[in-house]
Amino acid sequence: MVRCTALLLVALLAPAAPAADYAVVVSKATRADAAWKPVVDALVAKHQGAVVEYGTDLQEARAQLADLHPRYTCFVATPGEAGRPFVADVHRLTRAYDDDPYTDTFWGILTGYDAANALAIAKHTEPLTVRNVAAGTEVALEMCEQGVCYDELVKGKVVSKKPGRDAQEGKGPDDTTHALAEALDEADLFVTSGHATERDWQIGYRYRNGCFRSEGGRMFGVTAGGERFAIRSDRPKVYLPVGNCLMGHINGPDAMALAWMNSCGVMQMAGYTVPTWYGYAGWGLLDCFVEQPGRYTLAEAFVANQLALEHRLYAAAPQTARQSPPPGSRAAIKGEIAAEGKALGVTAQDVAGLLHDRDVVAFYGDPKWEARMATGPGIRPAYGQTLAEKDGVYTLTVTPSRGADSFKPVNTNGSQRGWRPIVAFLPRRVRDVKVLAGADLKPLIADDFILVPNPRTCDPKRRYEVRFRARPVDGR
Repeated sequence: MVRCTALLLVALLAPAAPAADYAVVVSKATRADAAWKPVVDALVAKHQGAVVEYGTDLQEARAQLADLHPRYTCFVATPGEAGRPFVADVHRLTRAYDDDPYTDTFWGILTGYDAANALAIAKHTEPLTVRNVAAGTEVALEMCEQGVCYDELVKGKVVSKKPGRDAQEGKGPDDTTHALAEALDEADLFVTSGHATERDWQIGYRYRNGCFRSEGGRMFGVTAGGERFAIRSDRPKVYLPVGNCLMGHINGPDAMALAWMNSCGVMQMAGYTVPTWYGYAGWGLLDCFVEQPGRYTLAEAFVANQLALEHRLYAAAPQTARQSPPPGSRAAIKGEIAAEGKALGVTAQDVAGLLHDRDVVAFYGDPKWEARMATGPGIRPAYGQTLAEKDGVYTLTVTPSRGADSFKPVNTNGSQRGWRPIVAFLPRRVRDVKVLAGADLKPLIADDFILVPNPRTCDPKRRYEVRFRARPVDGR
């Protein structure tokens, strides 16, 4: 890993180890289960993956994963295994494949209401282009081909966008339970926020509205007047409960996460396993996925946002970053905030929030399955980004497309929005990194990614570029 500041260049060399593209991690008990073994077999067949087994402690898989260092890691788990501690353990394990403190792989937890549900997700192969977005909170529809947002803060407010047109605000129903259920059935991406538990999503945040509830792997709508109706959608989609508490916590067969996967066509989702208060790990998914259309798959956007969080935390408070508090706790801040953290404007409250968020958002689904936002005329990120390599020299070029506003937040609805760093994933793992140009942009170059802190201000006439030389870890 190389980290450049104006005065400092530090290189930590990644060990030369064999690489694998895909690993399936599963407990011995789950792989021995006749119903769940086909889930593992389906993933192995689909991705030519290697199987890594463990007994009762997920950390038993660490040595083999460090040796394989797969680009993708899928953790097959029954609902009984995939609880809050498991999610935290996965986060911590996937930062431990090598010596740097950053996430080392694109990962996902593949589970389902039952083995049949998990197998359907494992077998699904057709990539998803997100063309239609439905949301119960404000989303940057200018970055979407089409969509509809029902406002959780203002009763009756709805914003919609048709292909090739600008978004328009209109008047919707006071109770949006039926409207959201209908929108869900047509959506490629569903986004929610507001109050929630493991058993319900309360649609209105500042006003009385209905809710979605789950029971036995099924989803139901309940209007404010008490009408209950079934919600079902077979359309493959992805789901981001970016501002919801507990939506990603699987604590029994009635958990909302299981109903989303079993009854609503959700192939991938990312959600909090704890009550949320800070929001960086959740709301930032919109910054990385929706607001950089086409740049990342959802799995890549999840990791890019995690890397952004980790970079901010480690830069601001390296001592605190070494802590592993119980998921959901607001750990005490120990040690002073580093000079780099002060320069970033990070406070003790921010450090507590970053540490809280780091290990508590679950990513469910096959991490190599591709869901990506649609692009087209009028739909493009605020800056262009290319990574090229020739003869061992890598060049990251960033091209502003919104003038002086190119690095500013696209949308500020939610918490901890905007100002995400520029993240590009390397095509292969590298070592012996030497920065040739762009050190003033303070790039962080690890074995498998480059991260450039958000420049904050933009000079549209400047060429934003980082060049570095590196050798491949595995010799390829």
